[in-house]
Amino acid sequence: MRAASDERARVHGAQRGSVSDLETLFRTHWPRAHRAAYLVTHDAGAAEDIAQESFLAALRSLDTFDRRRPFGPWLHRIVVNAALMKLRAKRRNLEEAIDDLLPQFDEAGHHVREVQEWRESGDAAVERRETREILRGAIERLPENYRAVLMLRDIEEMVQAILSAAKGKA
Repeated sequence: MRAASDERARVHGAQRGSVSDLETLFRTHWPRAHRAAYLVTHDAGAAEDIAQESFLAALRSLDTFDRRRPFGPWLHRIVVNAALMKLRAKRRNLEEAIDDLLPQFDEAGHHVREVQEWRESGDAAVERRETREILRGAIERLPENYRAVLMLRDIEEMVQAILSAAKGKA
């Protein structure tokens, strides 16, 4: 019970601008915040960033925090939400390592992988991607039953293409 009242006093002090109380809260809750972020992301660097961002978010909203409630679970929720948002953003913005895209050479200076000729202009690739994004957006705005019809038609065309390719190889 003493620890809870000490924490309430530190939160109250931090709300009034006490740097030492804020520092104590930070030192007390940092390991758990970092661990929670790491358990969600499995990335030590991201966990460090998330824990720091979460403490800043908590600091910005500290004046609205009800100090009668425990500080730890409130901060933990902020950390987990931030980590989940980071994962969602990462999934949306999938990054590919540039090293995998660069040519690789052996000791004699020859290409390790076969070099493929570039067949498409950059403008054509950008135009194709933009058209695909516009089309996907338009399809998403359609009512569900119309979207289903389009999806079934696309699936049918893919099946036909696969069957034709299989017959050609046989």
